Amino acid sequence: MDVPLWLALIVVGVLGYRLVRPPLWLVAVILLGGFLLADSFLAPAIDTAINK
Repeated sequence: MDVPLWLALIVVGVLGYRLVRPPLWLVAVILLGGFLLADSFLAPAIDTAINK
């Protein structure tokens, strides 16, 4: 069974939010921070750290 990545991420995100119940501002900061870091000069360093 092939599940698209975007669908798996949505399911994991919704379940994680319902189980942990973090404040919405924290979710927004994490999402915005990840989006901004993805296009920054730190992206290659983060990618190397994650893929090792």
